[in-house]
Amino acid sequence: MKAVTISQFSELRFDDVVLHLERDAPAEPAKNWLRALHYAIHAGSERVGTIDLRLGYTTSLVLYGGHIGYGVEPPHRGRHFAGKACRALAPLAAAFGLDTLWITCNPDNWASRRTCEYAGATLVEVVDLPPESDMYLEGDRQKCRYRWILY
Repeated sequence: MKAVTISQFSELRFDDVVLHLERDAPAEPAKNWLRALHYAIHAGSERVGTIDLRLGYTTSLVLYGGHIGYGVEPPHRGRHFAGKACRALAPLAAAFGLDTLWITCNPDNWASRRTCEYAGATLVEVVDLPPESDMYLEGDRQKCRYRWILY
């Protein structure tokens, strides 16, 4: 496999969405966190949100945290920017050898659930969070687990 350089992926595109790399965050093994690439989502010249891709697999990521996290600013919601940003990340994920991505969200977050489906992911199950998890301690109790098979 050819070595992947981040400079190859400093800008990613899908449809009318452009992602600009803002930060390459190193792994933090003590926290069980993987390396993550953080992007700004742009529609035209306007920044509309953020998205990040976590590189690798851990049990906690696959079950609860997910590979992708995103957020779109309220005035820009409802136009599939997060779903398009997910699609823009697919070649990057594949370049790092990820063939299946997991995306999680709260069961009552219908907008995020639609984003997962728009991106091409399929709901696998709803799981209870373990009481010791950061998400549980922040008030969440369950996560929907979506699987996105890239190829």
